[in-house]
Amino acid sequence: MFGIVPKVVWQKENPADEQNRIDMRTRCLLLQDSTNKRNILVDCGLGDKDDARFKDRYKVGPYALDLELGRLGLKPEDITDVIATHFHFDHMGGLTKLDEAGKLVPRFPRAKVWAQKRNWEHAWKPNEKDRASYLQDNFSIYQGDSQLEIVEGEEEILPGISLRLTEGHTIGMQHPFVSDGTRSLLYCADIIPMSAHVRVAWVMGYDCFPLTTMQEKKKILSEAAEKETVIFFEHCPYMPGARVGWNGKDFQVKEKVFL
Repeated sequence: MFGIVPKVVWQKENPADEQNRIDMRTRCLLLQDSTNKRNILVDCGLGDKDDARFKDRYKVGPYALDLELGRLGLKPEDITDVIATHFHFDHMGGLTKLDEAGKLVPRFPRAKVWAQKRNWEHAWKPNEKDRASYLQDNFSIYQGDSQLEIVEGEEEILPGISLRLTEGHTIGMQHPFVSDGTRSLLYCADIIPMSAHVRVAWVMGYDCFPLTTMQEKKKILSEAAEKETVIFFEHCPYMPGARVGWNGKDFQVKEKVFL
């Protein structure tokens, strides 16, 4: 998760267990539009299709998305839209599930799935660097499906929700930018996955193009610092979001934000 940053440095903030695993989240974001009666989900986590060996390797806990929706009086059938930042297994594994007969079916049967064209195409033919992260069981049933909405480039896809693109982590990753004209939030996904990654040089070994990631982070963080935009951390165990600032040498968390 920290690339070339020495363990003696990163473990001060993110201590590892005896198998070198750190505490992380797969934090999804629910956006509710009461005017247009939409329940919009950004990413949907690992899902529950993986076997015991996989769960042990990554120390995966129970899949809690259905439970969390239930706390809000919602069911998966109530989700109208799923925005896929990218199709890595830890972000979109929950898009499909196995029915009682062991057949792949949609977890959110009424939802439109918003996918960035370049990432959708890359998911089918990934490069050697992130091939293991694109598992077709998580998205294959949407090939040619009317519920799949392919987006090409940066645009507003729903009222108050526009997309920003990055290329450093993987090809064609999209980030929902949510704004009411006064307040704003950027869902960072894997361009800034944890609060520790607010530092520009802290990039993941998973990134396909780490120097590109650094340039993209500078742009994102500069704008967020200037406009007081909340940056949303998908994988951070310590805070769901933050406002950031420049300390003269690097960016840092200025204020934790709990949504």
